[in-house]
Amino acid sequence: MESVGITNLSFFKNKKVFITGHTGFKGTWLCKLLINAGAQITGYSLEPPENPSFFSMLRKQNHMNSVIGDVRNSAMIKKIFNEAEPEIAIHLAAQPIVRASYENPQLTYETNVMGTVNFLECIRESQSVKSVLNVTTDKVYQNKEWEWGYRENERLNGYDPYSNSKSCSELVTQSYKNAFFQEDRVRLSTARAGNVIGGGDFSNDRIIPDCVRAAIEKTNIIVRNYSSVRPYQHVLEPLNAYLLIVQKQYLNKKYAGCYNVGPDECDCVTTEQLVKLFCEKWGENLTWTNQHDGGPHEASFLKLDCSKIKKALGWKPVWNIEKAVEKTVEWTKAYLGGSDTALVMDEQIKEFFR
Repeated sequence: MESVGITNLSFFKNKKVFITGHTGFKGTWLCKLLINAGAQITGYSLEPPENPSFFSMLRKQNHMNSVIGDVRNSAMIKKIFNEAEPEIAIHLAAQPIVRASYENPQLTYETNVMGTVNFLECIRESQSVKSVLNVTTDKVYQNKEWEWGYRENERLNGYDPYSNSKSCSELVTQSYKNAFFQEDRVRLSTARAGNVIGGGDFSNDRIIPDCVRAAIEKTNIIVRNYSSVRPYQHVLEPLNAYLLIVQKQYLNKKYAGCYNVGPDECDCVTTEQLVKLFCEKWGENLTWTNQHDGGPHEASFLKLDCSKIKKALGWKPVWNIEKAVEKTVEWTKAYLGGSDTALVMDEQIKEFFR
């Protein structure tokens, strides 16, 4: 019996799936999910961005076609896409860091806007694709620092170059949907997810990876904006939502649309609360220090209203924030202890989708 709001992973068995950004944190977990489900995956992405590389830890499985390429290269992505002939396409590739977008706004816009255009051009010219998802961010909204969650019909106008470029990506997607995908053949959605945590994230300028590095180096965790409120979730939460959207709209075009994906309000926590939870779960007398470095503007308060996806698809969060941090620590300690991290992921996936 299929659980309400949980993706039926067997749906993806033998389905041809094209994923951009597959070497990133979310992309690696998504590939693991779909490899386990028996999908035929083609990934298109830059080299894994971190050292150590989370994606490289799983590369030994070799159960997918992994292509290194840049979404800004329209000729190359079209070539790989056409060779793959996918039924399902998921766009994750992005320049995802707010601070990096201040340092190199041109690269950010080229990747996040024109990268989306190049991806959608592949869809427009394809005869095989049926279900498409563009993954954006909760930061696409014009942030008014209010205490209630943003809904899908709120104004899109991100403040910083990263957030604004993802707002543009949303608008580009809606334009393509209106202009080219009104017929029944292609079903196209966007998903606006909050901050994700989980084992394997070694990114720079993110709080949980900073906590992990401090734990490894036995130093204080440095927290820049301790009072900022964010919708944190374990990475499997939005991935379940993405696959559920893809599956539902594949079977019925009425489910195509734009969806917020975030935790329940009780799990929207401050950075301070998140770090304290991590220290508690990690143990070993780990401590933290507040040290604002005068960095660029970032929203201090951000929540999502996820009523739409809950009502339309029956989706709801599975793990609360405490469980999400616990699973992140579990994976990280297994990694540091030399355990097979792929097996740890398999166990966490089984528990989540049970």
